[in-house]
Amino acid sequence: MIREAVPSAKGLERLVEALRALPGVGPRSAQRMAYHLLQHDRSGADQLAQALAAALAQVRHCSMCNNFTEDDICTLCRSTRRDRSLLCVVETPADLAMVEQTATYAGMYFVLMGRLSPLDGVGPHDIGLERLLARATEGEVAEVVLATNFTNEGEATAHYIAEMLRARDVRVSRIARGVPLGGELEYVDAGTLSQALLDRRGL
Repeated sequence: MIREAVPSAKGLERLVEALRALPGVGPRSAQRMAYHLLQHDRSGADQLAQALAAALAQVRHCSMCNNFTEDDICTLCRSTRRDRSLLCVVETPADLAMVEQTATYAGMYFVLMGRLSPLDGVGPHDIGLERLLARATEGEVAEVVLATNFTNEGEATAHYIAEMLRARDVRVSRIARGVPLGGELEYVDAGTLSQALLDRRGL
């Protein structure tokens, strides 16, 4: 008995492959999403397609902080209420949003859109360090606060930037590490507790 070939749907295959570009989405998850959109939510799929097309056409990088915006200079950089002597360096727009949520920082930002990772082929030119250097040395910035993540890559990025800026007499600081607010020492890992002791401050 000859089996008939499974009908091919090139559009469906392309949709599944496109969904796999999302972080954390594997082949099966992408297939489930594609089936759901086509079978149960075609209007949602259309809205998604339109929103994605509009974002690709309209969203760009702020010429000052490198964050996403639809204008040449974003709202945050245009604000007259921000302290322009402080420049906080973060890896991603999501990191910027988290710092803003603390409501304790009122300075300016620079978003690297990545971090140094030689193994992945990401070098200084790939994360806009030339633009950061120009911004930090233009005369308005008094201190650069390095708020990259505490991963190996984030630490290496912070070290590289610190050395680059100190060579040009720019004051550099690093966000502190330690015991989380509300944390109990009994349940804190040794590495975090060790760093908290090293980063202790006077009262």
